[in-house]
Amino acid sequence: MLEEEKMRAQLERLKSEHNTLDLVIAELESQHGADELHVQRLKKRKLQIKDEIARLESTLIPDIIA
Repeated sequence: MLEEEKMRAQLERLKSEHNTLDLVIAELESQHGADELHVQRLKKRKLQIKDEIARLESTLIPDIIA
């Protein structure tokens, strides 16, 4: 059970980071002259986090075989 609690805590941390990146990216994109390379790196990190969230959710919530 301890391992599951660690995974759930990590999942919440990743979701929080994902939401924060979403806000930062939106703010940067609304500014004229924003550093496009920086925005692209943030988007790449956001995708990596999304993949990690999906992996953790898949581990925590196994598929139900009907």
